[in-house]
Amino acid sequence: MKTIIIQRYWGDHNQTLGNCSILGDLLRPIFSSLSLERGWRDNEQRVSCIPVGQYNVKLEYSNKFDTELWEIKNVPNRSETKFHSANFWYQLNGCIALGRTTADINRDGYLDITSSKSTMSAFHKAMGTDKEAILIIKNK
Repeated sequence: MKTIIIQRYWGDHNQTLGNCSILGDLLRPIFSSLSLERGWRDNEQRVSCIPVGQYNVKLEYSNKFDTELWEIKNVPNRSETKFHSANFWYQLNGCIALGRTTADINRDGYLDITSSKSTMSAFHKAMGTDKEAILIIKNK
């Protein structure tokens, strides 16, 4: 079973930036990207990043996105918390987006993430045929 690690390095009330890694056999890194989440708002549904901790993650079909996405399970007071593509913090409702680089795409003073769709595709490819994984979220 693979392990996904989100190591957060910056955040405010609106957004949180971090690094995402997938560890494969023998805990060797097989994928790396940037991560983007909402800011910490006391785990409030749809507007807060996920609390630090360890979670089970499962590949499941999403009606909203009409594709299979990795859903983060057992997040306190949450449901439908997923990894999906997004470039801006306000496109996320408590979920996690992945990207390659940061840039202030919309010139609002926040670093957005780029290449999210292709990064999510690479994430799915790195996860291979697995249907379950472990997610560990850490703050700096």
